[in-house]
Amino acid sequence: MCGRYTLVVEQDDLETRFDARFRDGASETDSEPGSRFTPRYNMAPGQELPVITNEEPETFQRLEWGLVPSWADDDSGGLINARAESVDEKPSFQDAYECQRCLVPADGFYEWVETDDGKQPHRVTFADGRMFAMAGLWERWEPETTQTGLGAFGGGVDEGRDSGPLETFTVITTEPNDLVADLHHRMAVILDPAAEQRWLSGEDAEELLEPYPADGMRAYPVSTAVNDPSTDEPSLVEPLESA
Repeated sequence: MCGRYTLVVEQDDLETRFDARFRDGASETDSEPGSRFTPRYNMAPGQELPVITNEEPETFQRLEWGLVPSWADDDSGGLINARAESVDEKPSFQDAYECQRCLVPADGFYEWVETDDGKQPHRVTFADGRMFAMAGLWERWEPETTQTGLGAFGGGVDEGRDSGPLETFTVITTEPNDLVADLHHRMAVILDPAAEQRWLSGEDAEELLEPYPADGMRAYPVSTAVNDPSTDEPSLVEPLESA
């Protein structure tokens, strides 16, 4: 699976690599969609993270990680991963696979290995530190404007969250390559740069959902501090010093 990843780059480099821009008019500290990007060391489910959708391929948008299908009764239980082998058949992903694809920029991801001392996190990257795009799907979920029955204690519209639409995404996973197989039985689909626009185009791209070759990739152990999704600091991506 893919449950955490990193994007330890500056905004200018990110925009240049993907030929897309963050929306103008936001301050560096603004957390709203369109704000400036700062390096991220522990990107986790439930967070609003930058993706490029087929709807706006020249713009970075911040969508919540954990796909909620448009037909869902509520916005709970977002799906962080979709299996490549069944993504075109499962009801939760079928519609998005046909017409709502996205690129999920990253420069590394974490996997955990069971050891005698507990689970040891490892970071997987390209040896040269390059950015890459994971294949993703996105959805827009619209809340009901009214509720039938009494709802929660007779309330009307649920005021627990913004009443506007919720936009979410999921990362597609496939069989692992030779490197990741030592860490986990699944890995994120990494797209070849030349295939990124093809993925967004919505054409039949089953052959794109294959394991990325392990050549040029590396994996190394990192601190268990990454286990806490609220921790987001440069030390997380540093190789763990052997005792």
